[in-house]
Amino acid sequence: MRGPERPMSDQNRILVTGATGYIGARLVPRLLAAGYPVRLLVRDPTRLGGRAWVDQVEVCTGDVLKPQTLPAALENVATAYYLIHSMGGSGDFHDRDLVAARNFGAAARTAGVGRIIYLSGLGDETDEDLSEHLRSRQATGAALREAGVPVTEFRAAVIVGAGSISFEMVRDLTERLPMMIVPKWAKTRIQPIGIADLLAYLLAALETPESAGRIIEIGGADVLTYADMMNQYAAERRLRRWLIHVPVLTPRLSSYWVHWVTPVPSTIARPLIEGLRSEVVVRNPSARELFPEIEPADYRTAVRRALARIREGDVESIWSDALSSSQAGNPAFFKLEQGMFIERREQAVNAPAAAVFRAVLAVGGKAGWPAFDWAWQVRGILDRLVGGVGMRRFRRDPDELRVGEALDFWRVEAVEVNRLLRLRAEMKVPGRAWLQFEVEPQGTQRARLIQTAYFAPRGLGGLLYWYLLYPIHGLIFGQMPRRLAARAEVPPLLSE
Repeated sequence: MRGPERPMSDQNRILVTGATGYIGARLVPRLLAAGYPVRLLVRDPTRLGGRAWVDQVEVCTGDVLKPQTLPAALENVATAYYLIHSMGGSGDFHDRDLVAARNFGAAARTAGVGRIIYLSGLGDETDEDLSEHLRSRQATGAALREAGVPVTEFRAAVIVGAGSISFEMVRDLTERLPMMIVPKWAKTRIQPIGIADLLAYLLAALETPESAGRIIEIGGADVLTYADMMNQYAAERRLRRWLIHVPVLTPRLSSYWVHWVTPVPSTIARPLIEGLRSEVVVRNPSARELFPEIEPADYRTAVRRALARIREGDVESIWSDALSSSQAGNPAFFKLEQGMFIERREQAVNAPAAAVFRAVLAVGGKAGWPAFDWAWQVRGILDRLVGGVGMRRFRRDPDELRVGEALDFWRVEAVEVNRLLRLRAEMKVPGRAWLQFEVEPQGTQRARLIQTAYFAPRGLGGLLYWYLLYPIHGLIFGQMPRRLAARAEVPPLLSE
């Protein structure tokens, strides 16, 4: 198994795909700490901004759906982590995942890659009720193997960690609802695994050649039901919760319920819930034989660790970081164009630029918005009514934002320390919208805050949207610079 840190060498270069996602963003710093030279394949390098380790890795821009972009990323790579999958449960996600995997496997074979390590979904592939999502995850593993490169396929069920989509669903449902109506699938047995144990397996595979060409099922120490998970979470938080089991509520209806109660949209919740129709437990003990030094934690311990991370503000990544969770999967696309509405407001601030920027970075999340926060919440509710993302109020860090992170119904598109923050709207609007904050120093103890709203309307509906809401936007956006200035002007010791 892996020993002490190793010298950097091209012979053990590691390629990580999906580095902006929940798992990939946590795996990269652990690979670096172990001494591996790391290269990333990303569609949008700007979404790596703000990561403490970004200067320690090599970054290649590419897309697994564009085969011509893969050779450069795979050159001189010993092992590649394939951590890519579609999060949505609609459209052609299954076919798209298969094409992407075949492209990657073929390019890896041509480049002479020694092995691919892939994270898949746990479930009995012979089960006729296995969900389309889980079946697709396993089919992706088969597609990777078609090219002949040895594949280590880890199959895991629910991942428990601060910011993981499954944990956040359990957390929000349990925290917000003292009484819950739960359907039949809540009694299905599952074997959750803590994020620390999952990462341990992914790392250990590098130094375990026997794991090559194997499908390895991994899970935590407990086999539970989804109802058990909510009850144990409630016990850990010392909450009294009542679960009422009913034989109705299909996965589709359940996904709409999750859509309203949690930040997880129905399009993502539905495939996750459908995956609970079948038992997802470890049936093959090969993980114990291959990795005897890994002792997976029980569910309650994993929950305790996740809650501690949240309390300490030490959340490395969250599920909504993934590019596939953003609006139409688009990277940053801001540009000034003809026909764009621009509303600009300026505010003089009696505080250093750094203090003003700190106040800007603290907007949203549980702290709310500095002006008419109730109106922002109503806007989130209306967005949910029409199937939008709504208010995703869980922030990775209350005082820091990174490019690519979700912030309520916005996506962070640009961050320049002490100078600029730009947010792109992900709520449903007839056009494209941005909200930008700029801070200009005016000496050492004064600054100017510039707030600009941009809206590129789409058709007549976009024009009507802008003009109908302009009075409300004018009221809210007119107050915000003044409120932010007031926050920045309060000395730190007095504002704590």
